Amino acid sequence: MKKLFIDTTSNKEIIIRLHIDADKYTVQKPLTSYKAQIILPMIVALLSEHTLSLQDLDAIEVNPGPGSFTGVRVGVSVASALSYSLGIPVNGKLFTKDTSLVEPQYS
Repeated sequence: MKKLFIDTTSNKEIIIRLHIDADKYTVQKPLTSYKAQIILPMIVALLSEHTLSLQDLDAIEVNPGPGSFTGVRVGVSVASALSYSLGIPVNGKLFTKDTSLVEPQYS
């Protein structure tokens, strides 16, 4: 199973983790610009490093918070958009017209 983990709750760094069966590969990047501008290139680079593409993913996990308001929204939005376009679940939920997306948790 190939699963992507996204954590954008911190206002200091972004964490992207790729689970390939029992192996875990993590990329952490300190924030030097806007999260929305660096998260997708981080995901693509990590997948490329392991000769994978977005279409190879089986599931996505996202940290829904609590955390930085904007950061939580960015992570959940990216995870939900990828889930919808790839037809894979986020946090165990598959988006269909009869279900809801993963929602951020704000403190």
